[in-house]
Amino acid sequence: MTAFFTADTHFGDHRTINIQRRPFATVAEMDATLIANWNAVVGRDDEVWHLGDVVRRPGDVQGLLERLNGHKHLIRGNNDPDATVAARGWASAADYAEIDIDGRKLVLCHYPFRSWNGQHRGAINLHCHSHGRLKPMLRQYDVGVDPNGFAPIELAHLETG
Repeated sequence: MTAFFTADTHFGDHRTINIQRRPFATVAEMDATLIANWNAVVGRDDEVWHLGDVVRRPGDVQGLLERLNGHKHLIRGNNDPDATVAARGWASAADYAEIDIDGRKLVLCHYPFRSWNGQHRGAINLHCHSHGRLKPMLRQYDVGVDPNGFAPIELAHLETG
C-alpha cells in the first residue's frame, strides 16, 4: 500500500481551465486526463488523500469516486459543500488531519499554513488551494494537480522535487 496526495482537481469545472490556464480544450478532456493520470499511478489498494476542491457538482462525486483507484480520504476545500463530504465512497472526511506516513508526521489541510503543529520538529505541511503559485517553504508542499503533472503524487516525490 502506497500513500498518494492530490487536490484541486475541480472535476467538471470549466472555469478552472481558464482561471488556472490548464492545457485542456474542454472539461471532458480535463476530466478524462485527470482520471487516466490518477489510475495510472494509484493502485486499487493504495491510499489517496484528496486535499479538497474535488468537483463542480456534488451529485457527481459518488460516480467519480467509483472510477478512481484507491481508498480515498477527503480533506474539505473551500469548494466542497456538505454534499461532497457526505458522498458515499470516502474512507474518511475531515477539515484537517495529522497523520503519520513512513515515520513522517504530516499536517494536511486545504489551505497552506505559515506555521503548523510540529513544524520545527520535522513535521511536513501538505496543502493546495494556491494552484502552485506560492513561494515554497521548508517542509511545505502544494499537492494540487496543477504543479504535479495533473496526477496524485507520493510524499517521496514531493521531497525530491
